[in-house]
Amino acid sequence: MKQCKAFIIGGSAGSLDVLLKVLPKVNVEISFPIIIVVHRKHGTDSLLPSLLSTRTSLHVKEVDEKEKIKAGTIYIAPSDYHLLIEQDETFSLDYSEKINYSRPAIDATFQTAAEVYQRKLVCLLLSGSNSDGVNGLKSVKAWGGTVLIQDPDSAQVPYMPEQAKLNVEIDRTLGVEDIAEFINLLL
Repeated sequence: MKQCKAFIIGGSAGSLDVLLKVLPKVNVEISFPIIIVVHRKHGTDSLLPSLLSTRTSLHVKEVDEKEKIKAGTIYIAPSDYHLLIEQDETFSLDYSEKINYSRPAIDATFQTAAEVYQRKLVCLLLSGSNSDGVNGLKSVKAWGGTVLIQDPDSAQVPYMPEQAKLNVEIDRTLGVEDIAEFINLLL
């Protein structure tokens, strides 16, 4: 397996359950960040980072504008902002129009990360009910990164990984029980 500088997970409906099962099994010695972009309702409180932090010993936090991306941290895209990755490996929050009816849009994060990390990027698309993430995965593939999808048969809402399977050259299809093991092998 090639070196990983960033592992990005995108998901929508049905993906929270997967994250709650996977994150407790991820090795705390990971040498790269895990960046999570999930569609969620806009709200003032941010329960997702605190919920996920109860399931892992890794540091979990919601992204701050212009924050430097650090290995061994799980970053959560804030609601109602697109999460972009800058060339200097910092985050940028963007409030432009929704993509695929979503903000944050998985496509925006996958696409900007692909340009920065190129062959050292690994992206996983989970359960969801629209095609957000598909165009981003195409960019990841074009820049030489690794493209993964949740096995549609294991997805609560299979539409999102099915669309990726139909439209992108997938490197691996993973069942929920295989995701943490795959992440840990990137060490």
